[in-house]
Amino acid sequence: MTLDFPLILVLLTFATGGIWLMDILWWGKARRQRAEALRQKGVGEEEIARQVREPSLIDMSRSFFPIILLVLVVRSFVAEPFRIPSGSMMPTLLVGDFILVNKFSYGLRLPVLNTRFLSLGEPERGDVAVFRYPVDPRIDYIKRVVGVPGDHIRYQDKVLYINGERAEQEPVGVFVGEGSESRMTGARRMREDLLGVEYDILIMPNGHHNFSGDFEFVVPEGEYFTMGDNRDNSSDSRAWGSVSEDHLVGKAFLIWMSWDWSKERVVAWERLGTTIK
Repeated sequence: MTLDFPLILVLLTFATGGIWLMDILWWGKARRQRAEALRQKGVGEEEIARQVREPSLIDMSRSFFPIILLVLVVRSFVAEPFRIPSGSMMPTLLVGDFILVNKFSYGLRLPVLNTRFLSLGEPERGDVAVFRYPVDPRIDYIKRVVGVPGDHIRYQDKVLYINGERAEQEPVGVFVGEGSESRMTGARRMREDLLGVEYDILIMPNGHHNFSGDFEFVVPEGEYFTMGDNRDNSSDSRAWGSVSEDHLVGKAFLIWMSWDWSKERVVAWERLGTTIK
């Protein structure tokens, strides 16, 4: 079962804020009136405090509401953390990388509803974007945007073409993986130039691939074509189609932690603080 964390945050915000507001408008006033009535009867302050004690639910709501509201605002409109669960974006992102996603790069959206109410920008070719998986929107995916609305995408012989223009590839070495990444050892590491945006990808020269067949597609209006940097081992738009604008979550921009128990050195300290390109 997938927990809907944004919905939980929204419900907690309304619940704690509502209880606190009710106390300000009605319940607190009633307690003060009762305390004053007891004073007029000559009851001591200690006894009044015992009889007119503030309920713990109200105290907790007043304490937690500002914190929950702050988390909701930051997570919905500023930045959200994600963990990379698979190797589809190797070598850019590795299994166990913890990343931050800019939530306002593609416009501000209402939490839960994901409806954009303020347009601040659109995905560009080369962006590493997080979005809701078109097949199951409860799941978040991360891929690289290689095609914007209207683009003619062709992937042939492990080479990407945008509107007939080849995304040039330059060999930069052989990938050597560790732990869960070791299955990609021997892959060719290539520097791809996507019409001016450069990044590294992995290509398996022979066999050991799942999604490397030739492909051709025209990106519809309001949608984006995505691919994993681990080209032969990424379920992406080649398999399930383009990503609609209303499924966008944000643009990945920073690795703040990298933690993988399958490796001899669990924490990859050198990756901390790395910007995502």
